[in-house]
Amino acid sequence: MDLDFWWLLVIPVAFAFGWMAARYDLKALLSESANLPRSYFRGLNFLLNEQPDQAIDAFIEVVKLDPETIELHFALGNLFRRRGETDRAIRVHQNLLSRSDLPVSERDHALYELGQDFLKAGLLDRAEETFKQLQSGDYALGAQRALLTIYEIEKDWVKCIDTAKHLETMGAESLDKEIAQFHCELAQEALQQKKPDEARRQLGLALKANPQNVRATILTGDVDAAAGAHESAIAQWRRVEDQNATYLPLVAEKITKACEALGRQGEAADLLTTWVDRYPSNDLLDVAYQHVAALRGQDAAHALARAQMQKSPNLAGMTRLLEAQQETAEEPRRGELELMRSLIRQRTKNLPRYTCQNCGFRARLFYWQCPGCSGWETYAPRRVEPINASN
Repeated sequence: MDLDFWWLLVIPVAFAFGWMAARYDLKALLSESANLPRSYFRGLNFLLNEQPDQAIDAFIEVVKLDPETIELHFALGNLFRRRGETDRAIRVHQNLLSRSDLPVSERDHALYELGQDFLKAGLLDRAEETFKQLQSGDYALGAQRALLTIYEIEKDWVKCIDTAKHLETMGAESLDKEIAQFHCELAQEALQQKKPDEARRQLGLALKANPQNVRATILTGDVDAAAGAHESAIAQWRRVEDQNATYLPLVAEKITKACEALGRQGEAADLLTTWVDRYPSNDLLDVAYQHVAALRGQDAAHALARAQMQKSPNLAGMTRLLEAQQETAEEPRRGELELMRSLIRQRTKNLPRYTCQNCGFRARLFYWQCPGCSGWETYAPRRVEPINASN
């Protein structure tokens, strides 16, 4: 009973303390609000109403009335940068950095924002210089990420690798996928400079960083093929099926040429037919259809196209099927099929696109790095038709 009695006393006392604390916080908030210029609230209202131009004018007025408002300087600089007025954003953040009384944490913040201004303005050398000053503190990780972006833009792949590894030591997520791609870029440069040994070394490092990197496997096959080692090249390209079968369209044509060089065209036809059956794809079908038609005749190619359409019907596949039927048809049906194929091809010639799975950017060509969001390996290596083809 005594315990119950004390609990009855504790609850009202705790409630009273909470009520008094809330009253104190409310008075403090009202006191601070009363000291803020009216322009501050007008600026907030404009932001809430998605009127950034008017918000900027209001915040400029506040800064003029009270130059000590550091947070408002940051807000104003960010608004300028988002609106594309990078020169004004740069001035705002440089003015902050010129203050001798600026705390270290706020100075780092101003440096980071200034670096972002330079990056947005395309002043990469000044952005790099600014971000390099942030070696420690709350903004060091963000600065290193920004440096990685700069080096990717500049295609300085050696610095990209060093920066990515440094980011991992700072606690960032694994960047093995990106590091492998950077080594692949160096390998491609070596191939262009006719340095196959250096290319092989870089590809070995790429696969060490990420054993599932399809690009490194494909490029290794390219190096072998260039050296005349077609057997080895075919073996490399066939590994793609185990790594990621969606990338098979990238090696289908390469395999047919290597098999042709070895006089084993039938092997390529059998392999491509199997792949089309297992992994339906218009890109695979295009290569397989032409190879099978040349080697085994139109009837075999027609059967291949028909089977593909039954498994995965689409407009591009229909065009190929009509072409196959046209080759073996007689007049007047041949002319009718030609008309149908021409109409569908005209309607669909611009439809299939490679689509970034990260940002949705669509392109005619396949990219290992998306031109839209700069993500690596975000493109599925098969062209797809939009769901609403009428658009």
